[in-house]
Order: sequence, then structure tokens, then C-alpha cells
Amino acid sequence: MTSLPTIDRDAVLAALDKVVDPRSGRGLVAAGLVQGLVIREGTAGFMLEVPAADAARYGYIREQAETVLKGLPGVEKAQVVLTAEAGSGVTRQRKTARLSPDPKSEPKASEAEKPAHVKRVIAVASGKGGVGKSTVSVNLACAFAKLGLNVGLLDADVYGPSAPKMMGIDEEPAFVDGKLEPLTAHGVKLMSIGFMVAEGSPMIWRGPMASSAVRQMVQDVRWGTEATPLDLLIVDLPPGTGDIHLTLVQKLAVDGVVLVSTPQEIALIDARRAAAMFAKTGTPILGVIENMAWFEGPDGVRIPIFGTGGARTEAETLGVPLLAEIPIELALRQAGDEGRPLTAVGGESLAAKGFEAAARALL
Repeated sequence: MTSLPTIDRDAVLAALDKVVDPRSGRGLVAAGLVQGLVIREGTAGFMLEVPAADAARYGYIREQAETVLKGLPGVEKAQVVLTAEAGSGVTRQRKTARLSPDPKSEPKASEAEKPAHVKRVIAVASGKGGVGKSTVSVNLACAFAKLGLNVGLLDADVYGPSAPKMMGIDEEPAFVDGKLEPLTAHGVKLMSIGFMVAEGSPMIWRGPMASSAVRQMVQDVRWGTEATPLDLLIVDLPPGTGDIHLTLVQKLAVDGVVLVSTPQEIALIDARRAAAMFAKTGTPILGVIENMAWFEGPDGVRIPIFGTGGARTEAETLGVPLLAEIPIELALRQAGDEGRPLTAVGGESLAAKGFEAAARALL
């Protein structure tokens, strides 16, 4: 197999600077419009971030930039993601929501809406990283698909996108008629910023830019059509309670949130923070999933590595159901590494049955 020539970063920047920004008359690079440039074998792409009022006139500029990139040695695929920020000029005024008891500061439900032809949206959140939130999101999505639903999965964890690997997808989405087409695996439509970056490459983006990327994946993706609407969109949120979370509850009408935690208190503390944030923004908590609940030894004895019953108690405190207790299983880890989610390949383990029970409870 012949390897592709290395893409020259300076050549990419020089080529993009030949595309003229219609507002300033300067090249895209000189105008500061080339954000988050990503270069990997065979692929080059970036975020074209413009004022919201000018978004329509930059559609042609995005096409020009992709054409220029495709003409460079070593570039087989080019992807330019057009995003819009409120405000204009050098100083941009971005709309934000503060977590405050003052109801005037909270996002208004009327401001949020679902993507076209999407019936229901469920977010999966943790408040803390490392508790298996993406594993839960991927397996829930595949479990819903097995139940016969038309399902989409939005990997909104911009700084740690893992869904492409876990779903076994190593391709790139394309723009068709101005919309991004999600990729499909195991009966689930998937969109992730991970499609644009090489595995292991850091996403060195400020919060507003990351939020803008998430808005793009929500609003400019063809999740469903009038003939085949999406029954359910699962959103895998990043850890914490930051810009991306607030952007989503402001712009995306979320029907409810599933909280993921391990049994240990240190994880539950962050889960409570996430629950408090969603309560302040008026987003219902649908239930709690306890991950890494126990490890079963060869003798069948369950070893509670991270403690016992913490998530169950937290669910009772919140007044929501405990949807599942998912054990630590070798098969679950292997399935994620191999891109074959446990619930998609017909696993009969306790973990697979737990995800399937949670999906049925959420219908």
C-alpha cells in the first residue's frame, strides 16, 4: 500500500490565505478565521468561525476553502466546519447562562429546540470523568437500536471523543446539501468531533469554540428526515458543568438526563453537582446508572471495588429510579476497544442485560 505524501502545514496556511474573507478583504488566515486546524494523513480541516448574521454568505467560502485544501499534495479529504458566533467584529458578545437562583438568568425553554425530525433527546452526564459515561452512552444507544428505534448518538465530549473508536468507525462525515451526514454503525447514527482529528491528538480549543462545534453538530447534521425521523438522540456530554453543558440546554431541547456514577463518594459528589446544574436549568433527571458496581471473581464472589450502594442511595435522594447497576466485566472493556459494543453483538452478560433493562425503562 502506497503511503500518502506528508501534508505541509505551511502550504495549508498559505493556500487558505488565498481564499478572501468577504468582510475584511483579507485572506482567511490573516482574518483570523482558521480555527482549530487539524492535519493528519490524507486529511486537513478546520473550523470557520464567523458572526451569526453572516453565516449564510460564508457557505460559498467554506466550499472554496475545501476545494483549495483538496488541491494540495497529500490531501484526499478536506473538511471545513462552518460555525457562527453571536456578535461581530473583533469583540464578540457570546450569549451565556449563569447558574443563579434568579430565574431571569436561566435559559428559557422557548430558546431551545430539537433538531429537525428528532422526536426525543436524552443526555448522558456524569459530572466526573473516568466513570464510564461514554461506555454507557454507546451501549444505551445500541440497546435502543435493538429495540427497533431509529437512534442517533451525538458525541459532545469535544475534548475526549471516544465514540468513533467504541463504535468501530474510522471514516469521515460528508456535507450533502449543506448538512453533515452522520455515519452509521450497529444501527446507530453517529456524529463526533473525533471524526476530524487523529486519535490521540489534543483538542486545544477554548470553551466558546468547543461550544460552537457542539452547536454545529446539533443544528447542522441531518439526523432524520420527514420520511424517517429519528426516534431518539443520545447526547454523550463531557465531564463537568461548563460551557458545553450550558450551550446544550440553551439550544437543544433535552427531554431528560441520565446520570452516571460509580458507587464511591468522590464520584457521587460530582454527580450531585451535575444534578444541581440540570435542576437549575429545568432539565429533568430520568434516572441514575451505577457503573463499575462490582467485579465478580472466578469463584462467583462479587467484590465491590468502589464501594456499595452509593448510586442507589443518590437516586433515592433525587427521587429518580436506579436504572441499572453495571458490573466491571472483561467483555465490556474488550467490546469497546474492538468497536463492537456489548449490546450490539448480543452479549448475555450482566452488563449487557443491565444496559438493555435501562433502555426499556427509559422508553
